[in-house]
Amino acid sequence: MSYIALARKWRPKKFSELVGQEHVRRALVNSLTSGRVHHAFLFTGTRGVGKTTIARILAKCLNCEQGITAEPCGECAACREIDAGRFVDLLEVDAASRTKVDDTRELLDNVQYAPTRGRYKVYLIDEVHMLSTHSFNALLKTLEEPPPHVKFLLATTDPQKLPVTVLSRCLQFNLKRLPVSLLAERMRQILEAEGIVFDAAAVQLIAQAADGSVRDALSLLDQLIAFGGGAAREAEARAMLGTVARDHVVRFAEQLAAFDASALMGAARALEEFAPDYAQVLDELAALLARIALKQSIADFAGDDLYAPELLARLAQQLSREDVQLFYQTAILGRRDLALAPDPRTGFEMTLLRMLAFRPGDAPEVRSAAASASPAAEPRAPAPERAAHLPPPGNEAALSWTAILNQLDLTGAARQLASHCVLLGREGGVVRLALDPARPFVSTPAQQEKLAQALSRHFGESVRLEFESIVPDELSPARADEHASLAQLAAARESLESDPGVQALRERFGATLLPDTVRSTK
Repeated sequence: MSYIALARKWRPKKFSELVGQEHVRRALVNSLTSGRVHHAFLFTGTRGVGKTTIARILAKCLNCEQGITAEPCGECAACREIDAGRFVDLLEVDAASRTKVDDTRELLDNVQYAPTRGRYKVYLIDEVHMLSTHSFNALLKTLEEPPPHVKFLLATTDPQKLPVTVLSRCLQFNLKRLPVSLLAERMRQILEAEGIVFDAAAVQLIAQAADGSVRDALSLLDQLIAFGGGAAREAEARAMLGTVARDHVVRFAEQLAAFDASALMGAARALEEFAPDYAQVLDELAALLARIALKQSIADFAGDDLYAPELLARLAQQLSREDVQLFYQTAILGRRDLALAPDPRTGFEMTLLRMLAFRPGDAPEVRSAAASASPAAEPRAPAPERAAHLPPPGNEAALSWTAILNQLDLTGAARQLASHCVLLGREGGVVRLALDPARPFVSTPAQQEKLAQALSRHFGESVRLEFESIVPDELSPARADEHASLAQLAAARESLESDPGVQALRERFGATLLPDTVRSTK
């Protein structure tokens, strides 16, 4: 028998098997139970979070031979055929390959006819945002006055490309990225059911790499099992993902606690043989520092599968709260600046040294190579409260949008988009932005996705962007820079106008100052 990929084998077949997305499951179950089922549903969200899976489950609920139900039997001919992808009254369409209006008209020609086998004729249109304008117009006519035997299930990763006339005729459900803990729990259940040997840390690493996508998590898990010869081990997971062993990251934290620059540089150079991704090493160091901060603030914080509570408790004693916050901030800023360094290794080493450079005046000296030869010092006592150079993580509501932008790992067009925005507010996982009306062309789906990912990393949780068409009271970072440049230029021109040398040239030779040639040197 041919092997079935885990993502296909373990795809949920009913609502009770869904992982996460409780807000969607509850609404659909209540709708089916009460018999108030809308004629058009729109499921949005990033890849691999369950859009088409939920749509197929809904199609089964509507066509199960046992009747319309929130729990399809899974045994009747309709349920089995939908699971197998051959139910004649479930028409699945990939809009990315059928964008022309003739394709849409051909698809909708048979809408008026009754279902062949089922109770409803269900149209499942994936990546619906890829349809052309004319195709949307053809679809809109049917959405306005649908026959009673037809249901439309639309799925998209980019709902902003859909016309508002289509959006207004659908019930919209936004599927969220799944948290790491939920992904890890699901993978553990699958591995145990499959009888596969695994390390909890390996599962945690895969869950982090999946970035909230169930399908990506199971695909990576399949790859790890093949890479590990039938087992899911931590060492193989790190090798496959290109991550550095956590022992190295812990060693960095210990040497930072001891303020041992020589040992710190030795450990950094020892990484070279692994050809590491230095940005990822800084990510892991920042993640460890965040866990240490949690342990310092929450006594019963239990850690996770990557770092045991005993280790976190020890490091929490060795490091002061102020140092943890400073090291964390330096790590994430250093990661952002790696692209500007002469090479990644130099940027990584300078980031580590920068962590040791800012210390209170009465703190112990940074240990040099000579000092490292002496016996190890006792763990450093917590330092007196230092002046905060940057707000601690979690207080980003206290920062301006410019300050947040300066901390984001963004370059190119995505950074240009962010610089032309103004932060209107953040409510939970939604970040509201106003885009400069004069710069609509800087906003594309790809750049919006990059900005959302960067903000998710910054805030430590998945966020969704909402753009509003208003003129805000404050200036965007780009506008502020433009105004500052104009002010500097005006000051430079005024300075030249009043310069005694320029005045002398005017009086003696009739010289004329050309304002457009003046440039500010600041």
